[in-house]
Amino acid sequence: MAKPAGARHITPACRICGSDTLSAGVRHSTFSRRDFELGHCPTCRFGFVAAPRTDFDKLYDEAYYAGRGADPHVSYALSANGRATVQSYEWRGVVRLLRDAGALRTTSRWLDYGCGLGGLVRFARASGYQAWGYDEGYAAERLRELDVPSVGADELHASAGTFDVVTAIEVLEHVVEPLAVLERIRGALRPGGLLFLTTGNARPYRNRLDRWQYVRPDIHISLFEPSTLRWAYRRTGLEPADLPYGPGYTDIIRSKVLRTLDVHGPNAAENLVPWSVVARLVDRRFGVSEQPSARRPTD
Repeated sequence: MAKPAGARHITPACRICGSDTLSAGVRHSTFSRRDFELGHCPTCRFGFVAAPRTDFDKLYDEAYYAGRGADPHVSYALSANGRATVQSYEWRGVVRLLRDAGALRTTSRWLDYGCGLGGLVRFARASGYQAWGYDEGYAAERLRELDVPSVGADELHASAGTFDVVTAIEVLEHVVEPLAVLERIRGALRPGGLLFLTTGNARPYRNRLDRWQYVRPDIHISLFEPSTLRWAYRRTGLEPADLPYGPGYTDIIRSKVLRTLDVHGPNAAENLVPWSVVARLVDRRFGVSEQPSARRPTD
């Protein structure tokens, strides 16, 4: 593929396909008050922060989960304290999508990878499903304090190949080495099991990653187009799978829109919005549902 005019090669090599990468501009962080160079792979379309922060204990601390960190739109602490949040729409949407796809039954074993403070796990269990969470650092400690059913790294390894469903909701953009995470998820899935994830779709911003508001360069360091995810899945022994657009996506997009607008709790005004129509329009613009799911092959 031809090198765009004015683009220069940078390091590192692409973390998905190993190809040479090009500069995609610079993004300033108002959180850490520093500039980050962005990179782009012209082969698999992977976007990334070239030299990401790795002081994860400082990035993902109590302040982060309370919405006072690098992403002010998170509202984990509210749900952990039993308050209704607009994230509940997302949880409802995930359950409905998985159920409508035939991937989720009451007998299914479900792992929410990168579960934060366990809101989706609690919602799934309250809905009658067998769900566990997995996270690291501060979140893992809080999961134990909150008595959220969860597994640690050793337990995850010991339960390899036993989960029917793995979800990773807004997780993959946070990791430096996405292939390593996908390999771990593949190991957790039983043959034929389904991975459903959400992450921002970089395709509409292919030539302007530095202007994409989703890019919070302290924490959103790996950026995917749908074709990039398919490439990554195949590199890690997963088979791409597309879930049809359905009512579950309406709830997921509703949650994303409200959090972007800094609406954290359900209210009468947002209930008047024709969300089935709005969600379709948002999806056409940003391609939320274009990001593929994946299955572990049965071979």
